[in-house]
Amino acid sequence: MATPSLLLSRRDLDFQLYTWLDTEELTHRDRYAEHSRETFDDALTLSERIAGEHFAPHNRKNDLEEPWFDGERVHTVPEAAEALKVFADSGLLAAAVGPEAGGMGLPHTVTTACFAWFQAANIATAAYPFLTLGNARLLGAHGSPEQIATYVQPMLDGRFLGTMCLSEPQAGSSLADVATRAEEQPDGGYRLFGTKMWISGGDHELSRNIVHLVLARIPGGPPGVKGLSLFIVPKYLVGPDGSPGERNDVTTVGLNHKMGYRGTTNTLLAFGEGTAFRPGGAAGAVGELVGEPHRGLAYMFHMMNDARIGVGAGAMALGYTGYLKSLRYARERPQGRPLRGGPGKDPRTPQVPIVEHADVRRMLLAQKSYVEGASGLLLYCARLVDEQHSAPTPEARARAGLLLDVLTPIAKSWPSQWCLAANDLAVQVHGGYGYTRDHDVEQHYRDNRLNPIHEGTHGIQGLDLLGRKAVMQDGAGLRALGEAVGRTVERARRAGGEAARLADALAGAWQRVVEVTARLWQDGPGGATTALANSTVYLEAVGHVVVAWIWLGQFLAADGAPAGAAARPADAAFLQGKRQAARYFYRWELPRTRVQFALLESLDTTVLDTDPDWL
Repeated sequence: MATPSLLLSRRDLDFQLYTWLDTEELTHRDRYAEHSRETFDDALTLSERIAGEHFAPHNRKNDLEEPWFDGERVHTVPEAAEALKVFADSGLLAAAVGPEAGGMGLPHTVTTACFAWFQAANIATAAYPFLTLGNARLLGAHGSPEQIATYVQPMLDGRFLGTMCLSEPQAGSSLADVATRAEEQPDGGYRLFGTKMWISGGDHELSRNIVHLVLARIPGGPPGVKGLSLFIVPKYLVGPDGSPGERNDVTTVGLNHKMGYRGTTNTLLAFGEGTAFRPGGAAGAVGELVGEPHRGLAYMFHMMNDARIGVGAGAMALGYTGYLKSLRYARERPQGRPLRGGPGKDPRTPQVPIVEHADVRRMLLAQKSYVEGASGLLLYCARLVDEQHSAPTPEARARAGLLLDVLTPIAKSWPSQWCLAANDLAVQVHGGYGYTRDHDVEQHYRDNRLNPIHEGTHGIQGLDLLGRKAVMQDGAGLRALGEAVGRTVERARRAGGEAARLADALAGAWQRVVEVTARLWQDGPGGATTALANSTVYLEAVGHVVVAWIWLGQFLAADGAPAGAAARPADAAFLQGKRQAARYFYRWELPRTRVQFALLESLDTTVLDTDPDWL
């Protein structure tokens, strides 16, 4: 029997994909009719193999020998290029993109599970194809046929890699303050001038070209975010035959060195400010406008929302691998004796594995509830993407879109917070070894600490959820989520027993979401300052209720597993583990929201009333 992976649990992925989410049902729809359970399993198996054999082995080396810039070239460990070549040759990038952009069109639910293997194995090297995939999807949706042919196909083949260039040194997350400008040329093209900061994958020699998607302003456009346009700015200009040619005026000023994700280059880029690169003798970086002028942020949100869910998936994957490694350690590490009376107190008796100690089991059960709950949330969101593409009616597709909109900030932030907490517990389970570099959990914690900031901070996601998503279309998104929660509650109540008791707890928690949201907005837009002051608390409370809903769905799926599914002891233990993790979440985690909802309902102004001089 093969040794179970320490990256992810294939058994759990199969359960979530097939027993709970019924992903195989998608093969009955026209968009996915060429696929089958067999093709899904083949993609998952291929991902697990490549991640284990080509990404995981250099994860530590990526961390210890981070990229460096010699003033002209960026250097990375050679294993990263080798791994990316294997990834490209596998066809997984093309498999994850729809046929409208030249891809194979595997369901998003399946490819999300596939890419989680790479994120667990080596999040830094996995970041390059992750960004490229989002870039290709954006251009597939909004680019011209010529742009798709020139840039998307080479990205799907792995010959080009992609980035997203939003932030600037003076702007950060405040995109209204983006200053990079794009000047139209007599030939209809554009030349860009400006600086972009925190650009992951911004420079390297891992591919033949780098396709930057850059937000910039066309002079004379509207102020703020309404004046932003989107441009393709390649590192090398692409010739008529599709091959990279003359160097574009995109200059690496330097690399940023972070506490985690150290193998991903992170750059400060200057556009149109170099002296060595002046394509055609003219100043400025050559750029191609994507779509219409001044609609750049709307287009970029296609990639940003994709990336937000992807960041949540990366956080989940890092939490998951940390959990599995701490679980193995706890089963193998002998220390101490049982606290219960009897011969266990005798120091002459053998030590027991630390998993026998109640507090260690608490930490492991907490990790399990966080990482498997996060995995369920992200796969559910991925299934909503597939529903948007393939649901049989326009109404069903629109409903899926509403649900995805309201869940996106939660899917980004909840795993980033609570799977980081899982990594913290994994360090704790390892004891003194946990914060040394002898064990992987120390690096997983540092890598995961970036995710509460990546693609919009925790606070920004709170503002998005309460300030936009909860009230959009007069609350339509929140109502759609409430209806989905209600359907699960009714199923659980019909099942009776423990499921019904969990359903009652969830129904009560959801009622608090409805009541508190109404209370926060009782004064309408005029009360926005007070309402939004505590929006991070709202994000955390609603996120916990949503994950409780995900856990009730998994509890019902475990109870309703096909006859014979628990015939083997290992399968029976797996299903019991699912039920126990759900119990833990409802008994230990969901009650946290009571205090949070009470605080929100009080319209507390402690933070607003704090003078900056007092801090």
